[in-house]
Order: sequence, then C-alpha cells, then structure tokens
Amino acid sequence: MLSLTEEDYLKAIYQLSETHGEKEGISTNEIAKKINISAASVSDMIKKLSQKEMVNHMKYKGVTLTKQGRQIAINLVRKHRLWETFLVRKLHFSWDEVHDVAEQLEHIQSPTLIQRLDEFLEFPAYDPHGDPIPNDKGEIVKRKKISLQEAPLHQPLKVLAVEEGDPLFLKHLNKLKINIGTAITILDKVEYDESLEIRLDKAEAPMMISHKVAQYIFVAEGQR
Repeated sequence: MLSLTEEDYLKAIYQLSETHGEKEGISTNEIAKKINISAASVSDMIKKLSQKEMVNHMKYKGVTLTKQGRQIAINLVRKHRLWETFLVRKLHFSWDEVHDVAEQLEHIQSPTLIQRLDEFLEFPAYDPHGDPIPNDKGEIVKRKKISLQEAPLHQPLKVLAVEEGDPLFLKHLNKLKINIGTAITILDKVEYDESLEIRLDKAEAPMMISHKVAQYIFVAEGQR
C-alpha cells in the first residue's frame, strides 16, 4: 500500500515522462520543481519508491517508472481527469477550479466507483483542459499538437488543450474567451518579445497575447 505522497511522486514522474519520453530518466531537480519540494526530500522518496520496486534509479541517468509504478501512475491520471470532467460537466465547476479538488479525489481506491463514473460520463476521451483520459486498460489516445507559439501564421487553428496547473492562467483565458475548441488565426508575431496578434473565430477585432500565454495553449491545424 502506497501513501498519498508516494502516489503523487509516481504521477509527477509519469507526467514528466510524457514530455521527455518514457525511457528517458527524469532528474531529481525536475521532480523537485514539479512538486515544489527540495531536491534532498525527492532523493529520500526515490530511495523508498525504489525499494518498493516502483521506480528505477540509476546514478546520473535519472528516474524511470517500473511497470507496476507506471500502472499506478496512469490510474491516478485516469481518476484525476475523470473527476475533473465530472466536476465541470455535472457540478458546473469552472475549469480553473477543478484541479485541486481532483487532486484529492484521485486517491479514492474504489475501482468500481471509477468504472461507474466513466460509464456515467459516457467514456470521455479528454478532460476539460484537453488532456487525454486513459481508459480502464491504461490506453491513451494522443493527438498531435503544438503550442500556439509554434503555430504558423494565417492558418485556421483550433485549441485542443491548455496547461491546467495555474488557475490564474485559466481565469485569464476565460477573460480572453479562449477555451477548448476555440478557433484562432495568428495574424502576426512580434519579433521583439514574441507576443502574438490573433483573431478568435469570426471576431472583427484582433487581440494581443504574450509569449507566456501562447506557449501554454496547444492547437492543431485544420479547418474551422
């Protein structure tokens, strides 16, 4: 039986591996930054998780999840994203309110509850932030996406996902009227600070967004 903290570590390593690649080791410093704790504390926890055969740790090569550790991490991600979907769809939470609540709910250990939750929601493939929800077999359907900052000018784009971690960022997107599915065209990229001039859907007036905002909005090319 793992503690809630140990489960949080496994999920953090898994989420970092989604960016780096599953076979690439994750450094202690990266984990510390992800969960906002000291590198020394991370090192101690990695030793414990290694003893429980949840992670592999090789000096200078970083940390990877074992098969068992990865299964637990994916299940946590599945529960987290299902709860976020439930909170938004059925309890009418805003997408900037659900992360912390789902962090608590994801540790519920009842497989039957989670399966029935999935059925109740009609097996959603993506959560309110556009992140893929693993199915009951741990399978994930991923979509190719790029950040808005990397996207081409003057082409129709659709918002597929956004970074969910910062509620202030999501509230800012609300003010800009940017959500999952919003159609965006980039009109210009400012060379000085990489801010973008964009137009939403068929809005007449363009708007400016910063480089910081654009790098956390993910889009796919396609017709509106």
